[in-house]
Amino acid sequence: MSDLDLFSDPYGDPYGEGQPQEPPSRRDQRRARKRQKRRRSGRAAFLFALAFIVAVFGTAGVFGAAILDNRLHPPDYSGSGSGNVTVQVKDGASGAVIGATLQEHHVVKSTRAFVKVYNGETRASSIQPGFYQLRREMSSKAAMALLLDPKSRAGNQITIPEGRRALEVFQLLSKKTGIPVRDFQAVAKSTQGLGLPSYAGGKLEGFLYPGRYDLDPNGSARNIVKQMVDAFNKEASSSDLEGKAKEAGLSPLKVLTLASLVQAEGGKPSDLPKISRVIYNRVKTGMALQFDTTVLYALNKRTLDVRNKDLEVDSPYNTYKHKGLPPGPISNPGPDAIDAALSPAAGDWLFFVATDPTHKITKFATTDAQRQQLEQEFREWQKKHPNG
Repeated sequence: MSDLDLFSDPYGDPYGEGQPQEPPSRRDQRRARKRQKRRRSGRAAFLFALAFIVAVFGTAGVFGAAILDNRLHPPDYSGSGSGNVTVQVKDGASGAVIGATLQEHHVVKSTRAFVKVYNGETRASSIQPGFYQLRREMSSKAAMALLLDPKSRAGNQITIPEGRRALEVFQLLSKKTGIPVRDFQAVAKSTQGLGLPSYAGGKLEGFLYPGRYDLDPNGSARNIVKQMVDAFNKEASSSDLEGKAKEAGLSPLKVLTLASLVQAEGGKPSDLPKISRVIYNRVKTGMALQFDTTVLYALNKRTLDVRNKDLEVDSPYNTYKHKGLPPGPISNPGPDAIDAALSPAAGDWLFFVATDPTHKITKFATTDAQRQQLEQEFREWQKKHPNG
């Protein structure tokens, strides 16, 4: 047998020009069957893999389409909703933050749906911070309409003026909210948990920061007071009150106490640094401050007609009897008064008199003779304004 015969096809040579071939052996037949079986198995595996790939990519396509549809058409409620819910929009809140708040309170179904409406509303930036009366399960469009409607606001906006005592602040809050004054007074007696700085000594006077507030219509007296203390802490932190007080050689409490006197005695903002300088000069020279405002604080009175008997009140706040600053603030000073307390004007004044309270005119003097002349001007004003 030649070498060529060793590699011949056992099933016959198709190009053998009709030459007869020997039948395949059993061994060759088994080998052929195995090759066919392997071919069938490979074909089945290929078909299975192909089917799997089609299934995977087909499912991915379905999911992808669903995700795309969810982004283009985020889930949203329909209609104007039902029931009532109070939601707060905080100052500086973005559309996404407002949407998340609405979703948290079950007003809208998804933040994305609201943001889509928000981004398409040209008036969205005019939404004011505050509390709003909304409904549950509203469409984002309906929710946006209520946020733009001033009638939807809870109506508990209040502005606390500068120079108000804590009791006066409580009275203003009570009138606005209907919460009894005694509830606020109870908070003042138990201030733990309000976040007062350590130098406050647990007292609220001077720490009810003046300014505009949006009050929670469902809030308690404690919640409202805490809101005001939080406002003070925020302002004190941003202005670095403690650091500036240290630079001035004062404790933060003394700065606030001094500022409260400046606020109580001042008329025009331009006078505040000068009044602050008078306080510094008097304390430095050992003179008693002799401020009627501190006496009236001790008496819990408001009047321009202070009598000699009033000056006899037994109180550490009586600056006719006690030299130096009183033990604490007598009102809630604003930022201008605090700045004046930290940066008094240059001058050698020792006296000042509000010669015309009607027009908030205050004059300053360096000698007692000048002071007496200014007081005479005030007496003349009193004669013209007997009920002042």
